[in-house]
Amino acid sequence: MIGAFQNAISIPELKRRILFTLGMIFVFRIGSHVPTPGINAAAMNALIQNQAGGVLGFLDLFSGGALSQFSVFALGIMPYISTSIIIQLLTTVVPYLEKLQKEGEQGRKKITQYTRYGTVLLCIIQSLGMTYMLHNVNPTGGQSIVLNWGIGFQITTVLTLTCGTIFIMWLGEQISERGIGNGMSILIFSGIVARVPREMASMWALFQAGSVSLFELIIFISVMVALVALTVVVQQAYRKIPVQYAQRIVGRKVYRGQSTQLPLKVDYSGVIAVIFASSVLVTPTTIAKLFENPNSMNAGQSIIQTLIQYMSPGSTLYTILYAILIVFFCYFYTAITFNPTDVAENMKKYGGFIPGLRPGKSTAEYIDQTLSRITLGGALAVLAIAIIPDFLAKRMSIGWYFGGTTLLIVVGVALDTMKQIESHLLMRHYEGFMKSGKLKGRTASF
Repeated sequence: MIGAFQNAISIPELKRRILFTLGMIFVFRIGSHVPTPGINAAAMNALIQNQAGGVLGFLDLFSGGALSQFSVFALGIMPYISTSIIIQLLTTVVPYLEKLQKEGEQGRKKITQYTRYGTVLLCIIQSLGMTYMLHNVNPTGGQSIVLNWGIGFQITTVLTLTCGTIFIMWLGEQISERGIGNGMSILIFSGIVARVPREMASMWALFQAGSVSLFELIIFISVMVALVALTVVVQQAYRKIPVQYAQRIVGRKVYRGQSTQLPLKVDYSGVIAVIFASSVLVTPTTIAKLFENPNSMNAGQSIIQTLIQYMSPGSTLYTILYAILIVFFCYFYTAITFNPTDVAENMKKYGGFIPGLRPGKSTAEYIDQTLSRITLGGALAVLAIAIIPDFLAKRMSIGWYFGGTTLLIVVGVALDTMKQIESHLLMRHYEGFMKSGKLKGRTASF
């Protein structure tokens, strides 16, 4: 692997892309420590620490610690992700958006433009609500979070947080275009990884204090290592369907019949299903937090506090809804990225068929049935990876919030980035990361 990285640095174009990506991550991390004007950073950090296991701690983990300091990147990339979910859902029911999606590159650019507009609108709503939430929250340690409440503070905060998220969105697009990997995923990845040392130190402190035994620590680490291996298998696994191409004549050339395979991934969604499910579940709790007033004990506030209690990460209701949404988004993302009818028609167009099946409708139905079965297996595997670490951490009283959700994101983004680097190496006749073969050549098959 060390030799592979040396080869990567020796390729000028790949070296520029890697350095550009690292530079954008550096800018992102710097921005995560630039405070928003008018906020008591120490009081805000104390509030996040007190609610580390709740929704604020979960959002802080995704923002890479930006929320605990209420920096200019406090909203993180979540508004963009939420808007993307809404747009993709609307694409399946709004004919105009569905038409744009089928228009190729120009249609996708138009959808991206609508996503950006929606992100700005959502940022304004969330940042404005957040100002009221911080104003109404009880002072932590006798210190108010908002130093000077007023219209000036509200306007400044809304502009700062909205511009911060727009800048993050721009950074992600630049990484996708000029760097390595998916820009948005890379930024989420860097934010999560930045929190790992702190989480490890916290867990070690619990062990030294006697709150966690050595046996529990070993069990937890062993399970996490096993889940990392399972994550790699699920991300790389596919189901091979044999395809036969008949002999055909194109012009003066005769193409002999050949046998090949149609690979169907067990999990097409990758980390998308987990991110989408997390974003959807965090939204109602975040909105409830905006209207929470601990100083009031009326019926409305009682309902809000009950909602926050039952919908916070780690609660039973949250876990059940989380499981349902993961399975739903695994199927949903597979449906919008892979169309069995189009695949069957393309096979028929070029003289391909699955042995024992008629080309066209029968082939499409077979592919759809096969894809539905393996997607269920992939969704259940993703579900197990997402829930088991959180369950163990809660059962063993381990203060560890680098759970299954973040595990899937980190491993998935790392694999995707390694694949892109390896494709550049192999294109220039270098060896990949491992001498035994390419990453995609080592995928598990069923």
